[in-house]
Amino acid sequence: MNSADKPEKEPKIWCDRVTVIKRNENGESATILDDVSLFAPEGESTCIIGPSGSGKSTLVRLFNRLDDPSSGAIYLKGEDISGIDPLLLRKRVAMVMQKPFMFDGTVLANLQRSFIYRGAPLPSAISPEILRVLELARLSAKILERSARSLSGGEQQRVNLARALTGEPELLLLDEPTSALDRPTADHLAATLHDICSSGRLTVIMVTHDLRLAEHTADKLVYLENGKVIETGETAGMLADPKTTEFGLFMAEPAWRKD
Repeated sequence: MNSADKPEKEPKIWCDRVTVIKRNENGESATILDDVSLFAPEGESTCIIGPSGSGKSTLVRLFNRLDDPSSGAIYLKGEDISGIDPLLLRKRVAMVMQKPFMFDGTVLANLQRSFIYRGAPLPSAISPEILRVLELARLSAKILERSARSLSGGEQQRVNLARALTGEPELLLLDEPTSALDRPTADHLAATLHDICSSGRLTVIMVTHDLRLAEHTADKLVYLENGKVIETGETAGMLADPKTTEFGLFMAEPAWRKD
């Protein structure tokens, strides 16, 4: 551990000098993440932003060991995650992917999946476990008997979110959750995420290039470019007064904002 980089208070998750090197299509070594250190406070929402190709999705995949770093370490509540079985880790650290995936069957059957994987009794449509995640994801109980694959993109993404929450994870990862949605639907999902983040019951790390989404959901921002952390800080302060040229230019580029 590098004590100079370690936060004063034990965070939910801490990334300590992580580097990821992969081979590109030509067989040459390419550095995807370069000596990245950051932390996500307990019970807060941290948003990782940056242009395409900056390493955002690679970084977030490290947090539940969908990928492993080439060097450095990641700690979940002080425990090195390299020593945690990936399946056990993913019960504590849930991920919502960019494109929602629905299993065959009803919405209720989709929400019951995590209980099947845990070997737990299946909850009914009126069980507290199901009603809790429906409320968090802003879904009506009327949706439970609908075919999951017949839903709109926004509805599927909220069901995807609710399904991730059924396991009561400590940490929720979201990888570009609104990228495939139109603006009104993205705003609806952003409001849902804001409610979940502000509840204080969950630590959230979200990857996005949508500054509008970040502004409405995140307590803290991390700006990543070319695999390096360029700037971090509280959301309002960073958006109002960028401290680096790179982040200032990113904010000024309309391509990174959804209209």
